[in-house]
Amino acid sequence: MNENQVARIVVDAAFKVHTRLGPGLLESVYEEVLAYELALRRLRIERQKPLPVVYDDVRLELGYRIDMLVEDQVILELKSVEAIAAVHTKQLLTYLRLADKRLGLLINFGDALIKRGIKRIVNGLPD
Repeated sequence: MNENQVARIVVDAAFKVHTRLGPGLLESVYEEVLAYELALRRLRIERQKPLPVVYDDVRLELGYRIDMLVEDQVILELKSVEAIAAVHTKQLLTYLRLADKRLGLLINFGDALIKRGIKRIVNGLPD
């Protein structure tokens, strides 16, 4: 399965979660329920995956964590905020670069319409 197929499944699961729960819950609730939905779809997920920074061949464990890594291909950055800020996009781009991944999804469960709350981010290539 390629990264675009994985992303489509994730988006479908996020729509289901948002439809069932609505906005306004804690990010941790959405993470737990989305993980459940993705597991039902037989996707491999890693939650709160540590993300080191490598500088001059020195691996620095600084406490960065990826909310979810799906099928070792797509990074999910989950939010439950009124509006996505530019810093959230920059954060996901940095995670993609540090993890050497191409595709990420920024998902804001706090938006009243989930279709407005999902942003596709591609590392190094225009999307």
